[in-house]
Amino acid sequence: MSKESESCWSGNGSVGVLTCLFVALEDWVGLGDIEDYLSFVEYLLWVFTPLAIVFILPFLIVILLYLSILFLHVYKRKNQLREAYSNNLWDGARKTLATLWDGHGAIWHGYEIHGLEKIPDEGPALIVYYHGAIPIDYYYFLASVIIQKGRTCHSVADHFLFKVPGFKLLLEVFSVIHGPQEECVKALRSGHLLGISPGGVREALFSDETYPILWGKRKGFAQVAIDSKVPIIPMFTQNIREGFRSLGTLKFFRWLYERFRLPFAPVYGGFPVKFCTYLGDPIPYDPKLTAAELAEKVQAAVQALIDRHQKIPGSILRALLERFQSRPKVE
Repeated sequence: MSKESESCWSGNGSVGVLTCLFVALEDWVGLGDIEDYLSFVEYLLWVFTPLAIVFILPFLIVILLYLSILFLHVYKRKNQLREAYSNNLWDGARKTLATLWDGHGAIWHGYEIHGLEKIPDEGPALIVYYHGAIPIDYYYFLASVIIQKGRTCHSVADHFLFKVPGFKLLLEVFSVIHGPQEECVKALRSGHLLGISPGGVREALFSDETYPILWGKRKGFAQVAIDSKVPIIPMFTQNIREGFRSLGTLKFFRWLYERFRLPFAPVYGGFPVKFCTYLGDPIPYDPKLTAAELAEKVQAAVQALIDRHQKIPGSILRALLERFQSRPKVE
């Protein structure tokens, strides 16, 4: 017992009752030890604060520089944005967001797209792509189509995305549908571009750095192309699995999805790795092909893009270093 406690309980009345209670509480919780810890923490803060300032301030300057670059990216397109807003409010909004996403892709991932000329300037086409843990590459692709082609690409998304609070307006403005075949056919017959990932949530959660295509026996997208009589353009983005990775390969998350269809698995990353999107040669409409045959042909085309442009297994470090490598021109 401390000297204060002995004085408190000596019965000499020199210490008040409240003081006695406080001293007893202090002894019980070990407040003296806490004070020692706080003193130690204060010492650490005193030692490391100058170091933190030394490193944080340059980091803030780098952030400011990147924000300046993003501003210049938007300013460069100010005339296009002014024209878009004068024609239609949502056209202007789409182009503004596309410019921001395009700037983000250029700054954070050194984003490049090869084969954009294969996207028709007018008329329908179905774009079929490999789904990353987070399909941020597809957002960059949409931005490029809006900016460079002046077109809005309709998209198919999983049902759960429509249940996310606040997403409704965003999905409407960017013409996102939940994927009934008749709605897809309607969009294509109306002359629009349409993007779809047959792997969807399953591929997003359960694929990994070896880039397996997880389409199963899905062939609905192929039937849509046949019914609409449109070409299919395969698409793949190099290093998309190194930008973001999923823990869906763990058995618990796989069981959760298979048992309850809950698309939940922690995703980590956001690494500034190099992203390059590659568009393959269009697969033309062929009335002789069945949906199953066409689906197999498209999957083979996407796999060919993976085999040609992705080093397997993917490496985050290698993908980071690729930001500093000169790249040969892709024919």
